[in-house]
Amino acid sequence: MSFRSMVREMKGEVDAIARRRPLPSARGVRRVAAVATEEEAARQGCCWAELPPELLREVLARVEASEPRWPRRRDVVACAGVCRTWRGVVREIVRVPEVSGRLTFPISLKQPGPRDAPIKCFIRRHRATQTYFLYIGLTDALADTGKFLFAARKYHRPTCTEYLISLDKTDMSKGSQTCVGKLRSNFLRTKFTVYDAHPPHAGPVVSKRWPAGDYPVIQINYEVNVLGSRGPRRMNCIMESIPVSAIEQGGTAPTQTAFPFFNPKSSRMDSSITPLSSQVESKLVLKNKSPRWHEHLRCWCLNFHGRVTVASVKNFQLVASDESAPANEENDDTTLQFGKIGKDLFTLDYRYPVSAFQAFAICLSSFDTKLARE
Repeated sequence: MSFRSMVREMKGEVDAIARRRPLPSARGVRRVAAVATEEEAARQGCCWAELPPELLREVLARVEASEPRWPRRRDVVACAGVCRTWRGVVREIVRVPEVSGRLTFPISLKQPGPRDAPIKCFIRRHRATQTYFLYIGLTDALADTGKFLFAARKYHRPTCTEYLISLDKTDMSKGSQTCVGKLRSNFLRTKFTVYDAHPPHAGPVVSKRWPAGDYPVIQINYEVNVLGSRGPRRMNCIMESIPVSAIEQGGTAPTQTAFPFFNPKSSRMDSSITPLSSQVESKLVLKNKSPRWHEHLRCWCLNFHGRVTVASVKNFQLVASDESAPANEENDDTTLQFGKIGKDLFTLDYRYPVSAFQAFAICLSSFDTKLARE
């Protein structure tokens, strides 16, 4: 029997038990008794939950190693849904994107990308509904059916523009539990702030506005074009939650390990987040790489290594730049690149120390065109 067949059989047994069990009572005592009964039934009905720990770890490790890409990656997620024991083993085996270069669970979208090679994604824009969808590619092509990651909807306010980012493509409302953050502009659309629904630092945080995102993590600034001269945009991103030391040798970026949960009794929000080394440490600044003027083509050019095929003012590459350094030299390694490949279709490639959520929010700011920065 193949590993995939084993996983499907185990998942089917657990689903069958779930369909047979009665709904728990609304009262607290009855709810506890019902949950205990369900767990006992699951243990008795699912023989896979009683596998020896060494064998279980070996089987799940092989499943994880054999499924590097989506959609086959969903078998790893299915293993985590068999029972609590399997979930704990899978969480230990699956490594963060910074090390593995893979996206598995939703929390992976809030974790820094890989150091070696970028994660290749693409964005589909729907003009009629003013919605944007982020996918990770399933193949090496510029765009395919993709695995859905994020959705965003644009809202026009009297004094600003706002993009709400959600994990659910059908629910992008502000009060939704799937809302993970938002992007908000100033009146001129030259300055943007990215807000995270989850605190980027460690420790309990008092909050009465959960689940709305009100933790600023990125400040995006576009240079104001007062004279209206034609040329590439100039932008910089101040990463409020990432220190400069993160890109140095041996440095680390803050990494969320689980989505925080809200406890209404204590009005505190618990989280599992790696703390910053120092709250007063210099913040990482990303700047767009300066393009070169091509005399033969008579246009500004950047090397996107075949990932961008259509010229657009929205195209950009961001590199890390330490403003505290005397020479203010740019890093040659591209942290984030974004560009057009067709009508309403754009590629997005990101790597450490930026996460998928941060990369998506930065690229959304490029869609908001305004004369003051063109």
